[in-house]
Amino acid sequence: MNSEPKSLQEAIVYFSNPDNCIDYLAIRRWPDGRVICPTCGSDKVKFNPARRLWQCSTHHPKRQFSIKVGTVMEDSAIPLDKWMTATWMVTNCKNGVSSYEIARDVKVTQKSAWFMLHRIRLAMQDETLGSKSLGKLRQTKLSLAEKARNMHKSVKARRITGQGQTAHDKIIVMGMLERGGRVRAKLSRIALRPLCIPSSSGTWKPETALFTDELGGYRGLETEYEHQVIDHAVNM
Repeated sequence: MNSEPKSLQEAIVYFSNPDNCIDYLAIRRWPDGRVICPTCGSDKVKFNPARRLWQCSTHHPKRQFSIKVGTVMEDSAIPLDKWMTATWMVTNCKNGVSSYEIARDVKVTQKSAWFMLHRIRLAMQDETLGSKSLGKLRQTKLSLAEKARNMHKSVKARRITGQGQTAHDKIIVMGMLERGGRVRAKLSRIALRPLCIPSSSGTWKPETALFTDELGGYRGLETEYEHQVIDHAVNM
């Protein structure tokens, strides 16, 4: 295996070779060198270098599998080299990376970059989140969006009244991501401003650094914590 990339330019060149991508992932996925069939769990598999696929010796559906199977990349048509370069950027950029940066450097659309970034971050938060779990989350989100989109105008006006803080019939979700940790989420039907401060109180130790957007509901956090505001119109 060649030396791993130390810069973005090296990462782009390194992952342009599909064999490097497979080796890079395989070593981390199966550190003991035993490739496991994601369907039956058998380690009696054989690699086909021409097709870059493994085949399980046991006869069962989906006995052939690629390095993507069982990961957040499984049902994506985005090439592996772009996935790996984006993953390298997310894990190596200390100040974070936006979907616009990934789109520019990896040469994909911003929509595809956002999709990749979302999945990579979820995978980093919880290693048990595989593609099936993420697929369910995505399908649920899409199904809800489709329901609202296909509603008759009169029905939509009756069921979905208002937006943002005036949307009294919507459930508010307060999400908090601990850097290097997990997401904590809370559901509430109460007004947005009272939700922000109480939900934060007691969650972190005093002087904890908190990063939020410019929403007015977060005002007052600076009295207990090191509160910094990010303007998303300038930084993602």
